Amino acid sequence: MPDLPLPMPDLHLQHDYAKALAEAGLDATPTGDVACPDPGALLAARLPVFALAAGAVAAFAQAANRVRAAAGVRPRPVRLDPERIAASFSGDRMLRLSGTPIDGFADLSGFFRARDGWVRTHANYPHHRARLLRALDVPADAGREQVADRIRGLDAATVETAAVAHDAIAVRVRDEAQWRSSEPGRAVATEPLVAVTRRADFGRVAAPAPTEAAPLAGVRVLDTTRVIAGPVASRALALLGATVLRIDPPHLPEIEWQHIENGQGKRSALLDLRDPRGAATFRALLADADILLSGYRPGALEAMIGDISAVRPGLIRGRVCAWGTTGPWAGRRGFDSIVQAASGIAAVESGGDAPGALPAQALDHASGYLLAAGVLDAYAVGDGVGRDVTVSLART
Repeated sequence: MPDLPLPMPDLHLQHDYAKALAEAGLDATPTGDVACPDPGALLAARLPVFALAAGAVAAFAQAANRVRAAAGVRPRPVRLDPERIAASFSGDRMLRLSGTPIDGFADLSGFFRARDGWVRTHANYPHHRARLLRALDVPADAGREQVADRIRGLDAATVETAAVAHDAIAVRVRDEAQWRSSEPGRAVATEPLVAVTRRADFGRVAAPAPTEAAPLAGVRVLDTTRVIAGPVASRALALLGATVLRIDPPHLPEIEWQHIENGQGKRSALLDLRDPRGAATFRALLADADILLSGYRPGALEAMIGDISAVRPGLIRGRVCAWGTTGPWAGRRGFDSIVQAASGIAAVESGGDAPGALPAQALDHASGYLLAAGVLDAYAVGDGVGRDVTVSLART
């Protein structure tokens, strides 16, 4: 297929990325043209899903080249492979465990009709399932039909409010206008696509051994993220040669297929940061790290291990969240499917009477690549200044 310039949404996303970094005092000038064959019907939807995916991957590839250039290593041409991009973003649909396809959502995760509209729930994890059932005031062993019956008798806003009160995950399905006019929608719209902020701490600079194929060789990454977006970011850094250690809490085991799908190229371990010995071990690992990726809500990690900047001054810290860092929803949990439902995407992608969804968890994957890109550009400065890099699914 002939190479074509990226569709306008891709160029717009890369422009937003470059603008966000420029506002943070970092240079995200492209290292060359981006070539992309015609994707055809890959990731086809009403919304430009392939454009989002390709734009995020292109931002990551360009940032990798800026790392190469900063290290005196020859940059690589950026030629995107639509089939590989689609396969990466749709990995859950391609994955087989012992030859068997996986089911990406549990029985209580999905759309439910409410009295005045629709809600979307997320209950893939046992603790989220238990909280959802408590929020709905149904028995702990309730199945999908019982939950559906309960939600049909409630207003969608009532379900959403009850979920927040019980730290469960359920949102009212909104259309785009409703989201844009809402307080959380307005707040996240003002945030940069990738936020990079300087901290006051200053520390040692990483001592990598970069090559063209592995520009992050010798760089150590500590990864405490879960599910998809954060692990995609650390998987991307591992692809560039970084040594990545993923840390999971033993009391909240990760869903098996997600750990396998997004764990490629990493080491992994279980560590209870609530235990003083576990926290001490983590601080020792942190002191030797160059990059930390986190999905914890603000202050949660510090509450367990103390002042991160005191342990490792000059650290590059990457954070992914669902709803942005400002506004009334900043502290809430969320997942790709939930953000799609609340932000109007599910309404746009509706099929008939019911809300719909994108053909992939595109917000997760794109946010992961954008976080990796921001971390790369923050790292490439090489001045020892500590920096925080943040992305959110809602802004993506």
